[in-house]
Amino acid sequence: MKISKINLINFRNYSNVCINLGEKMNIFIGDNAQGKTNILEAITMLALTKSHRVGVYPNIIQFNKKKCQIKGVVKKDKIISKLEIQITEDTKKLKINSSDIRRVADYISYLNVIVFTPDDLEIIKGSPNVRRNLLNIQLSQISKKYLNTYNEYNKILKTRNEYLKILFNNSIADQKYLDILTDKLIEKAIIIYQQRKEYIDLINKKIDFYFKDIANESGLQIVYVPNIDIDSYDSENLRKKLKHKFKKYFMKELNYGMTIYGPHRDDFYFNFDDKDLKYYGSQGQQKVAVVALKLSEIEIFKDKCGTYPVLLLDDIFSELDIKKRNKLLKIISNDEIQSIITTTDLKNIKKNYLQEAYIFEVKAGSVERK
Repeated sequence: MKISKINLINFRNYSNVCINLGEKMNIFIGDNAQGKTNILEAITMLALTKSHRVGVYPNIIQFNKKKCQIKGVVKKDKIISKLEIQITEDTKKLKINSSDIRRVADYISYLNVIVFTPDDLEIIKGSPNVRRNLLNIQLSQISKKYLNTYNEYNKILKTRNEYLKILFNNSIADQKYLDILTDKLIEKAIIIYQQRKEYIDLINKKIDFYFKDIANESGLQIVYVPNIDIDSYDSENLRKKLKHKFKKYFMKELNYGMTIYGPHRDDFYFNFDDKDLKYYGSQGQQKVAVVALKLSEIEIFKDKCGTYPVLLLDDIFSELDIKKRNKLLKIISNDEIQSIITTTDLKNIKKNYLQEAYIFEVKAGSVERK
């Protein structure tokens, strides 16, 4: 999977820029606050329909403009697709080959991306919601079944929470309707639990290899932490566990007015040397653990989708020492992998990694290939 062209119109600090990308490594160089990260954000939005950045989304449309557009040409298995996302203050329109796409589920997967950013330490240090969001984004790209199931789960969850409040305030409300919602929720939850467990198991087959290759240490694994005790991921066992949980804690949920058990409260953590890396790992170990996680995901995408995702590396070099930078570049310097990298300079990067790279200079909303 490769992006051959990206066009930004009224997006952030870009009025109208069109960039032809190389099939392998693409490096955008420039000082801070010139717009390098905006390019990666646009590609992420073209792939996922939403930004990977937190807290800055409302400002994507240029001042005094009514809408912005992101267009891209993507090649996957010799099939070329033209993707487009148009965003106004109130709407978001998706198009594939000029045809309107109404459901996000029908759009996602035309462009698969894995994003590396300095903020990725939040995967370890942040709240469980950060880690769940990562799982949901990655699984949604490789499994339409997961994406559809997750969306349906959230709709049922919202309805169930609303009905719990109705039951709390109205003693004559029909509890049978809650039972129907609960059964529907359980069936969706089973699929989510199983696919998350399978995904984390696949990561664990690869993550320590990359961690050892970069950090010269071994013993890293991801531990999945559902918010119910699960001894088997067999469908019938999960069904019994969830039914028992909802029955036992019905009054607690009623008093809280919300569903307190299920995959919407899952978590995972990085286990190194039998300790949670969040509390017992150095910042250096944490950085490399996140990089190892992302590298493991690259191989999973390849196995599941038949093609490598596009790698987006935002200022990742500033987070790694010289030796680790070059080890990372060695790993991703695969002819089948397209990478798009932002950096302030190319110091201490081995020249052989740059020979076939497309290098762009970014300055105040303009992009020029060097």
